[in-house]
Amino acid sequence: MSLPCSDQSIRPRKMQSASLPRGVEAVRCWCGDVCKVKEVTDFSDWLGMKFFMCANYESDPPESISAYVRPSSPPPLCMYYRWIDTEMPDWAVTEIRERGRRAWASLDLEERREKAEAEEKAEQKKEWEDYCVEQRAFLDEMKRKNQEEKLRLEEVYRQREQAREAERERKRERARAAKAAEEAGDGKGKYPRWTQ
Repeated sequence: MSLPCSDQSIRPRKMQSASLPRGVEAVRCWCGDVCKVKEVTDFSDWLGMKFFMCANYESDPPESISAYVRPSSPPPLCMYYRWIDTEMPDWAVTEIRERGRRAWASLDLEERREKAEAEEKAEQKKEWEDYCVEQRAFLDEMKRKNQEEKLRLEEVYRQREQAREAERERKRERARAAKAAEEAGDGKGKYPRWTQ
């Protein structure tokens, strides 16, 4: 058991009523009344430890307006408290370790999840970039093929036009020759001379 103390800055804030441990005698506070026994419920270095504190309040405790809402208690009258336990009980040590393990596991899980999300986003971005490159190459290939087809068709049309123009020129030449022969002929016979 520790020495009595009145320093309220280090007194636990979250506590619950507890029973007096075996082999420990009840003590009186500076008011002269028997102290009440409390157990720390705050997640701190004092979790599960029991202590004596003054049973009297500086003022009357406020009445609870609901079973679910408990107003805070006023400060003790003489600010007396004294630790019964000097070490945390085994269950509290286990609880703190378990909470620490769960916290680290949760942090590790969160980090792994963030890493997996980042990797997934990077993979999606890479897939999108690969798709864009592939589509760009496909479009360039289609443009090239279309240009080649256009040039081929232009060449075909040009050759056809040249052939038609040559055919027309041949027919014009034939027509000119026939006309000249007609004009030069004597008009005898049924057919022009050049056809006989």
